[in-house]
Amino acid sequence: MITFENDYSCGAHPKVLQRLIETNLIPQPGYGEDAYSESARAKIRAACSCPGAEIHFLTGGTQTNAVVLASLLRPWEGVVAAQTGHIHVHEAGAPEALGCKILALPEHAGKLDAGELRTLAATLLSDENVEHMVYPGTVYISHPTEWGTLYTRDELSAISSVCKEFGMRLYLDGARLAYGLMAEGTDVDLPLIAELCDTFYLGGTKCGALCGEAVVFPRQAPAHFRNFIKKHGAMMAKGRLCGVQFDVLFTGGLYYEIGRRGVETAARLKTILARHGVPCFMDTPTNQQFAILENDRYADLRKKVPVGFWSNPDGAHTVVRFATAWYTEDAWLDELDTILS
Repeated sequence: MITFENDYSCGAHPKVLQRLIETNLIPQPGYGEDAYSESARAKIRAACSCPGAEIHFLTGGTQTNAVVLASLLRPWEGVVAAQTGHIHVHEAGAPEALGCKILALPEHAGKLDAGELRTLAATLLSDENVEHMVYPGTVYISHPTEWGTLYTRDELSAISSVCKEFGMRLYLDGARLAYGLMAEGTDVDLPLIAELCDTFYLGGTKCGALCGEAVVFPRQAPAHFRNFIKKHGAMMAKGRLCGVQFDVLFTGGLYYEIGRRGVETAARLKTILARHGVPCFMDTPTNQQFAILENDRYADLRKKVPVGFWSNPDGAHTVVRFATAWYTEDAWLDELDTILS
């Protein structure tokens, strides 16, 4: 069966799965205090050029976003996000359930604009009725965005500067970060992200792990963060599960290899779409490609290969997401080529 529905349809990368088997019967302490988690933390610190970083492992992206944002925000604060941001659209109100009001700004190819962010913060904080309003306390961005687009070094630096100017924290959702780091032409790397963001996470679930995300606080985590994780039911007794996986992902460049594979197969997919006269909704350099199909063609395609519905821009067309990943096979692309013929 071929699929382009998402980037988590398969389980774990074989190297990750093999290491889980190898370590399965070796007793270790619980709650992330095992040797594998410590080894993974050391490797992630080195990759980020951030020797003092505090790193915690959680099991999924929605859980991570909700818990991290709730820990960053004070009771009178909200989180700024793009209208298309994952926390605003596709997390079923999980951040709000923990008390995090979302302050939405317009999106530009999925991204926030630093100028609009500054206007929002300046306007709210200068309002004479501000004590009756929600203060902007944290800014949420994703890299890649929900549209598969990427921030540039200058864009990320500008947003970080606005955050510092107004005392806001900057949080980067890296659910698909491996694919963003390996995109052609990007000038954003892990050390830069660690320098400019107050916290971010390295996605594992969509980047080769069975499950798991690595939350990185480059300088200082909120007080008693481990206690906060536990309070929200997010601390695994068998913390080794995530530790083992990230230890493998950050050994021998596997995380980057996984990202490169997803980007390379997406580039070939884009070529196939163009050859068959299928336009892209926007140009994306990562593993997510968004195609515009006539409704009838979309209905026919989905009977033959799983793809992701994204939006209906008008009554006659559907925007469809094709997602590649580390497990996407060349034979799948060949079959898609035939199906579109």
